[in-house]
Amino acid sequence: MKQRPGQKIKLMTVEEMLGVSGEESAMDIEIAKIHPFRNHPFRVTDDAKMQDLVDSIQENGILSPALVRPVGNDEYEMISGHRRMHAAQRLGMEKIPVIIREMTDDEAIVKMVDSNIQREELLPSEKAFAYRMKMEAMKRQGQRSDLTSCQNGTKSRSDQEFADEVGESARQIQRYIRLTELTPELLDYVDKKRIQFTVAVEISYIDKDIQQWVYEYIKENGPVKLNQIKDLRMQLQAGAITQDRLITILNGNQSGTSVSGPASGTSSRGLTFSGRKLREYFPPEYTDAEMRSVIEGLLLNWKKQQGWQEEGDGHGI
Repeated sequence: MKQRPGQKIKLMTVEEMLGVSGEESAMDIEIAKIHPFRNHPFRVTDDAKMQDLVDSIQENGILSPALVRPVGNDEYEMISGHRRMHAAQRLGMEKIPVIIREMTDDEAIVKMVDSNIQREELLPSEKAFAYRMKMEAMKRQGQRSDLTSCQNGTKSRSDQEFADEVGESARQIQRYIRLTELTPELLDYVDKKRIQFTVAVEISYIDKDIQQWVYEYIKENGPVKLNQIKDLRMQLQAGAITQDRLITILNGNQSGTSVSGPASGTSSRGLTFSGRKLREYFPPEYTDAEMRSVIEGLLLNWKKQQGWQEEGDGHGI
């Protein structure tokens, strides 16, 4: 019999996602005894979805127990359930239902990532550190997974298994992991979509000190494009550069409003100002042509005041 579309899809229960066996049962534990997972990469924020969770718990209670592991002294580390615990705290609850399971550090990392990575609307930074944490844990567990292999066009077995689990290509996973090499300021810009993903990956190969200059440039001038960063990387391979040189390189590769140098027998490199920068000095309704007209007028007046306008000089700027 012909199978219907989607017939092979099997939705996992909460117990299956957490790997809960039939013998494990939930018990109430004091929230004060539960610590967040160390270096937890997923953010817990008081957004609209958190309010929905708070309302649901207030009405129905916590339907799915959290997963924790004992860490000694009658205390526990949260593996899966940070958002539920936060919602419970907002409601003033002192205890939450949990399943307690003994786990090694690497087993806990893998389970923590697996139970959170399928959430919708994850930030690039969340995926980046989650992928990195799990891949490194898998390596330590003896599952061969070369973090640079996909950059060379090869994939290990665990690379592909991980890719299948999260619904990403192995190469895309490696790109996300590259984001962990960005400075916090640049990574924040990626989350806020001020830097495109592919551009961010390219920046991640640049030294952190130079990344800080790139951040300052973007903060002042707006987003950069892939060709600008590629050109910067080529210049860096040729040798060290100054911050002023970096600005010149990036300006030379962006589309903006240009003001040409004097027309003479000698060549002159144009000066380029970004449209974003120029618009700081003009009303928002001014067109590019109107801004250029004002700039040309101001420069001509300044030139006359200097007293060095050439006789018969009739060309424009």
